[in-house]
Amino acid sequence: MKDFKTLKNIYKQTPRPMGIYRIKNRSSGKIYIGKATDLNGKLNSEKFQLRNNMHMNKELQGDFNAMGEEEFTFEVLDRLQPKEDPHYDYGYDLQTLEVIWLEKLQPFGSKGYHKKKP
Repeated sequence: MKDFKTLKNIYKQTPRPMGIYRIKNRSSGKIYIGKATDLNGKLNSEKFQLRNNMHMNKELQGDFNAMGEEEFTFEVLDRLQPKEDPHYDYGYDLQTLEVIWLEKLQPFGSKGYHKKKP
């Protein structure tokens, strides 16, 4: 049996699912798009922030408070495949993928919780 330290190192070296996610308001159809190097961790963080009235997006937070969690879905839209290089920086890839999804879904104004950048 492997000791705790070995198991911890194996866990740290295991690539996490990364990519683009969406939070959707079922009532209005408004959406929030985000990116993450650890999708499971980020979605848990988003839910925690919303449940505890701590989310940075005040409009999303207000709707969540008014309508309740059951009116929102949390889903993964796209995943990045891990590279063979364990030191690869996925920042640029995630940023590019996020821009593609923002352009595709246009979550601005009445369609979403994002502010259009000038």
